Amino acid sequence: MMLSRSRRMLEILRTARRYGLGELMGDAAPTWLLGRPRDFDEPLNVRLRLALEALGPVFVKFGQTLSTRRDLLPEGMAEELSKLQDDVPPFEGAEARRLIEAAYGHSLEVFFESFETEPMAAASIAQVHAARLHPRAGEAAGREVVVKVLRPDVHERIDRDIAVLYRLAGLAARFHPEARRLRPVEIVAEYDRIITDELDLMREGANASQLGRNWAGSDLIVHPEIFFDYSTESVLVMERMHGIPIDDVESLTAAGVDFKVLAERGVEIFFKQVFRDNFFHADMHPGNIFVDVTHPHRPRYIGLDFGIVGSLTSADQRYLAENFLAFFNQDYKRIAELHIESGWMPADIRVEEFEGAIRTVSEPIMNKPLAEISFGLFLVRLFRIARRYRYQVQPQLVLLQKTVLNVEGLGRDLYPQLDLWSTAKPVLEEWMHHRASPRVAAERLRRQAPQIMDSLPGLVATVVKRLDEGSTPAARELERALGDITHELRTARRAMRWTVVGTGLVVSAAVLAIYAPAPAWLTGLGAVAGLACWVRAWRG
Repeated sequence: MMLSRSRRMLEILRTARRYGLGELMGDAAPTWLLGRPRDFDEPLNVRLRLALEALGPVFVKFGQTLSTRRDLLPEGMAEELSKLQDDVPPFEGAEARRLIEAAYGHSLEVFFESFETEPMAAASIAQVHAARLHPRAGEAAGREVVVKVLRPDVHERIDRDIAVLYRLAGLAARFHPEARRLRPVEIVAEYDRIITDELDLMREGANASQLGRNWAGSDLIVHPEIFFDYSTESVLVMERMHGIPIDDVESLTAAGVDFKVLAERGVEIFFKQVFRDNFFHADMHPGNIFVDVTHPHRPRYIGLDFGIVGSLTSADQRYLAENFLAFFNQDYKRIAELHIESGWMPADIRVEEFEGAIRTVSEPIMNKPLAEISFGLFLVRLFRIARRYRYQVQPQLVLLQKTVLNVEGLGRDLYPQLDLWSTAKPVLEEWMHHRASPRVAAERLRRQAPQIMDSLPGLVATVVKRLDEGSTPAARELERALGDITHELRTARRAMRWTVVGTGLVVSAAVLAIYAPAPAWLTGLGAVAGLACWVRAWRG
């Protein structure tokens, strides 16, 4: 394995020299390693894309991930890397049969009535074949299915290339002048986690199953049923879904699909996945989405390929939702405050100065009709400004940024007049309203109470110690944690107080009406006052 990695490293260095990638590191590039600068016909961005394509699928997928990091890349590079395609030739169908039978320990005929040797599609990690389950397959007898099987030797090839990526990230961390901000090793680690998860097809099946439960009965999106009895880490069997690929505009048009509704539904699905479910499909490129056109004026999405999903911490959810809403409301000061409060920006940045920078990139966009606003363009400009203020890269947001850009790009392709904000804003407001409800606050408090009580004495002691030492990042983090806890306690206490008062008023009015008949105006006033208290409690 060591010899294989060394050969691969030499191959990568030769490729980097051939395409002049030392230019990426400027004067810091070690010429003994990456060669001396020279003139090329193509610009650097194009050469980088060509080099990644020459290095194969793992580097292509890494480049696709990097293409979403507008905060990391020079202008124009993200657009060029977004052209990278995970397009590899299929392997032999006979080899696919052998791999599946090796995973099952039995002949395919034991499980399937038919199996199509010619693959339906192929990618860098796996390929899929159509099949039909055996008539003796119980409740699933005779069902049309898709069988996904990992490529031969895929684990070894990916392990080798990931190890090499870590070595390259180490070199970048050593020589690149912006290594501390860019955190190249952390970026590779995040990519390592993503691609390693894709290698476990049982995990993909579990992701699909979870998404199916989250959207059960919805007319917005449907997910294939997973047949776990026929699935392993290297083989996944799922229901075959029939629909029109979302990028087949000609067929969708012929079917009479309402593209405005289709685009708006895609945005609604994404925001509900992120904020309602905190479990989102993070690989929503056109190849992974079909459309059910049974009802063309209310078309339904069909989700496919669930190897990459994302979720956020509760704090990241809240900060993102508040950032979105602040942007919708042109509250640039709040955006600046949120970036600093969340730790995404250094705490020594002046809020007013960063607010002015955000206003500079936002106002030209806000002067346009909502339908012409591109969130992707806003992100590009915001990251460019944030870079000047030492923005700290957030690896946990890689998937979200990637998916936002995919969703908006797909929506604009389907319906150029897409009003992203009017579709997303009600979903975010509903989520924020739900989050502030007394019931949700009380439930959070109930779950967290034991942990809070156990950790509070030590937390207070640590805060006192840190404050004695002066303002440090740890102290600021602890202060934020205590602020969140205090906010939750106050919200729950206020909600409980109003709920108790309201219940007392309603019950009193009922007692007066039944057992000691009182004037109608008096009982009515008590009931209305009680209901008003309940509403106040519900609003937090």
